[in-house]
Amino acid sequence: MSESSSPRTAPPPLPFTAAADGGALLRSLTGLLARWLPRQRWFAGKGRPLGGLTLVSVTEVLPCRADGTVPGLLHLLVRTLPGRDHRPPAAQQVPAPSAGAPGEAGDDCYQLLLGVRPVLPPALAHALVGRPADGPLHGRSVYEALADPRLASLLLERFRTPGTLGPLSFSRAPGSAIPTAPPARLLDGEQTNSSVVYGTSHILKVFRRVSPGINPDLELPLALARAGCTRVPAPSAWFEAAGPDTGTDPMTLGVLQPYLPGCADGWQLATGALARRADFGAAAHSLGRATAEVHTALAGALPTQVLHRSQLEQTATAMHERLTAATAAVPALRPYRAGLRRSFEALADFARRGGRCTAQRLHGDLHLGQVLRPAGPDGGTGRWTVIDFEGEPASPLAERRRPQPPVRDIAGMLRSFDYAACQHVASGPWAEAWARASRTAYCRGYAEAGGTDPLGQPELLRAYETDKAVYEVLYEARHRPGWLHVPMSAIRRLAALPPAGAHR
Repeated sequence: MSESSSPRTAPPPLPFTAAADGGALLRSLTGLLARWLPRQRWFAGKGRPLGGLTLVSVTEVLPCRADGTVPGLLHLLVRTLPGRDHRPPAAQQVPAPSAGAPGEAGDDCYQLLLGVRPVLPPALAHALVGRPADGPLHGRSVYEALADPRLASLLLERFRTPGTLGPLSFSRAPGSAIPTAPPARLLDGEQTNSSVVYGTSHILKVFRRVSPGINPDLELPLALARAGCTRVPAPSAWFEAAGPDTGTDPMTLGVLQPYLPGCADGWQLATGALARRADFGAAAHSLGRATAEVHTALAGALPTQVLHRSQLEQTATAMHERLTAATAAVPALRPYRAGLRRSFEALADFARRGGRCTAQRLHGDLHLGQVLRPAGPDGGTGRWTVIDFEGEPASPLAERRRPQPPVRDIAGMLRSFDYAACQHVASGPWAEAWARASRTAYCRGYAEAGGTDPLGQPELLRAYETDKAVYEVLYEARHRPGWLHVPMSAIRRLAALPPAGAHR
């Protein structure tokens, strides 16, 4: 990246990165990692066999000294190899998705940060990966380094002094202020990545499943910062690794951004309003305006295109195919198949009648958990901030960087209002009315700030909302069966509606 400042080259990597030592290290860790990786929240292959590991790179960020006076820090990129599924057919009723979809243990590259100590302190016992029985780290404790405040702080220090370390490169945005030695804490509860908060000033997101190319969670906030959009925190620093193969792009490994203390995410605020039986219309309206501002800035900063008949028909066909696959995997969908198909047929008919739409770079996974607002006794007021531009992490990077119609983001937020209402303890007619009012207010706010009414092309919005609900059914059936009723309530509603645009 060209936006680093005052680069300086670090000393050559220590002998640990030599091919022979790296191979010996991985062999000694393979058994431990094969047991540890599937238990991590961010591992994409839950419930699927792991066939093996290959080493992409290993870097000794902090020396693993024999005397153990300070902890060592190793950075590894490892590639997982898929194994054969020997489970009985009854255990495979919800099949694994195609390549790149959630839940598959495929040919993926993972970023690992491992601490090394002779003896692990009791406070870090939960982070233990294991103790190698042989190899360069024989008998020492290997553990998740981000759980160790001392090692997490070392990463922050690397951003203060941009440069390279073996295959790793550290960059810093011009003019960014990075504090010295603030306390570090690893956040709990994430699914696809790991985040460390430094004091009250910064948060570092470490991507776990990585691939060549710039991650949208770095690319888009940088573009928005250049465009002067203040709805999104501008990156302060980031780090990358050289591509695993000759000619491939660098891989984005992590992004350091300003932290926003005292904020609650939209899901907390929405469910809090539901618990108080409070209206959320004003908050949803301002959130719609915030979404439109971000979309407008992205459209001005990055290339856009117009989707005509062929592209929209291809989109409708892909939605049909996803529905077919989902109904094969989740029998509960089958009674609603014909009604759901009407949404996609209406999109294809819209295209045949000369319909078109603009496509641009988007958030890609917009929902109430991806927006922040200052929290308070009144349930949250103030300015909305949009975060987490990674898109759907399970999708291939090229797909996440592809321009899409803005209604894709809008449909995701509309589904999120429904999720909040359906999860409310007193869900029923009042909660359903709350969701309808919030959805309407959000669309009105978007139309006012963006100049385009999301309801102006009902075929597009309905198709994308239906496609999102179908995805949710497949996800919940595979990962959270207790939540399956949430998207199924939307499936019943969408399947029963008359065809979008039928009044025309």
